[in-house]
Order: sequence, then structure tokens, then C-alpha cells
Amino acid sequence: MNKPNPDNQAHPATEEDEILFDDEEYDDMELLERLETLREDMEDLRVTTLKDVILRIEELHRKLDQH
Repeated sequence: MNKPNPDNQAHPATEEDEILFDDEEYDDMELLERLETLREDMEDLRVTTLKDVILRIEELHRKLDQH
């Protein structure tokens, strides 16, 4: 029987690698959720750019300052 040569094999993922991958995957999923929520909020507010958001904020500050 031929024994596998460890020098020619890819190193198996360690438990630490799996934990890091899981954390990274979780972070990606969390970011995706935040971005989807942001997109929905922007659609609801009818803003399409950060500039629109900034202008809307300034407009509301002026409006509230007048009262």
C-alpha cells in the first residue's frame, strides 16, 4: 500500500480556520442584511444617493429650527 505523502497534500483546515471562516461568513451575512435594510429605507424615503440623504437632513434641520 502506498502511504500518502504529506508534502504533496493540501493542509487540512484547522479548527481555528473554520472558526475564522464562520465569523467572516457571519459578518458578511450581517452586512448583507444591513445593506438590504438600507436599500429598503432609501426606497421608502425616495432617496437614491448619499447626497440626497444629506440634503434631506439639512432640509429637515432648517424646518425644525424654524419652529
